[in-house]
Amino acid sequence: MNTKWIYFYLFVILIVSCTDEEIEPLHTAPEFMEIPSGFDDIVFPDDNQFTNARWELGKKLFFDPVMSLDSTVSCGSCHKPDLAFSDEVSLSLGVEDRIGTRNAPSLANVAYHPYYTREGGVPTLEMQILVPIQEHNEFDFNIVLLAERLQNIAIYKQMSIDAYDREPDAFTISRALATYERSLISGYSPYDQYQNYNDSQALSDSEIRGMDLFFSEETNCSSCHSGFNFTNYEFENNGLYLDYPDVGRYKFTGDDADIATFKIPSLRNVGLTSPYMHDGSMGSLDDVIEHYNNGGAAHFNKSELLKPLGLSNNQKEDLKAFLESLTDEAFVNNPLYAK
Repeated sequence: MNTKWIYFYLFVILIVSCTDEEIEPLHTAPEFMEIPSGFDDIVFPDDNQFTNARWELGKKLFFDPVMSLDSTVSCGSCHKPDLAFSDEVSLSLGVEDRIGTRNAPSLANVAYHPYYTREGGVPTLEMQILVPIQEHNEFDFNIVLLAERLQNIAIYKQMSIDAYDREPDAFTISRALATYERSLISGYSPYDQYQNYNDSQALSDSEIRGMDLFFSEETNCSSCHSGFNFTNYEFENNGLYLDYPDVGRYKFTGDDADIATFKIPSLRNVGLTSPYMHDGSMGSLDDVIEHYNNGGAAHFNKSELLKPLGLSNNQKEDLKAFLESLTDEAFVNNPLYAK
């Protein structure tokens, strides 16, 4: 099925199950979701304001394999808290050990993304929830059938009523999960302590040199990996291949200019989220840095920003040290997010 129609179908499901409730959106997070210095406020949707009951329901669903057709795979199977809600394999396994089609991205700071999936075809976090549920290589399920399953589980029936004043359905499932995922805020890495909390000792000399290199015109790293979340959310081709089995954003738009372009990922916690690239084809930060140092393959859509860098071995080590300084240990070890 054409991806546009898939997303249209998902949109229709959400619309028909929407509530009439209208609440003014909050512009501050609840107390336990402290917004780090230098970060924007989180805006909660009108129909999905934060409550503890909604968060608790979303967290329970996130780690429960009840979400998949054969009750073997959960969201947390591929998005693991200690890996910044990413996975350690190139392609995660879904039901019946079916191999996924793309590398599982980190969910850290997913609340700030303006659209979802690597082709950017889903406009809200609530709608994105439906994608893994229906994907053949992931949960291979149906949101309506999932709701019927949950209606027969007493704890989910009660939690849904407590959270949304209605029994489990597409509305409560998608919104509860989005509430939990919107709380996954990461902004207390050594880099943040140095840059935003005035701790001059938070970074080593090598990390500082790497930071200066990252933000320099010599590398242009920050042209794409910009802002507090280290991404501008644009779509680019980074010269990974000459010929891409996965056509990326083109699948959604049908525009030749989008062939083999993908949403630029955040670099938050990048030291924990290997393997890298949309297909998990690079196993280490050393591989990634070497790829950009060489300038990448000459794909016809490759970003004009990518050119051979000619970095020395010492510079590459400094750059790697800086990227590893974006690891937020407080985030990955936060007991609130643990299963």
